[in-house]
Amino acid sequence: MAASTLTRKGQTTIPLKVRSHLKLRPGDKIEFVIQPDGKVVMTPKNIDIRELAGILGPARRHLTIEQMDEAVRKRFRRP
Repeated sequence: MAASTLTRKGQTTIPLKVRSHLKLRPGDKIEFVIQPDGKVVMTPKNIDIRELAGILGPARRHLTIEQMDEAVRKRFRRP
């Protein structure tokens, strides 16, 4: 069992065993959910891939697979 002490400010250190199990890194967010039976579940609040939609903006140009293949062939063609 992993245990931790609560400070006067309400802070605590998550034991290494728990951080490792949850694959937590500095800066990660943690979500606490109080269950109906009174238990508290702590889970990592990682970024959902859907939250990344639109961050790059629209593509500057659109190429077909054939155009991409041709560009690769030209780039690696031997002299």
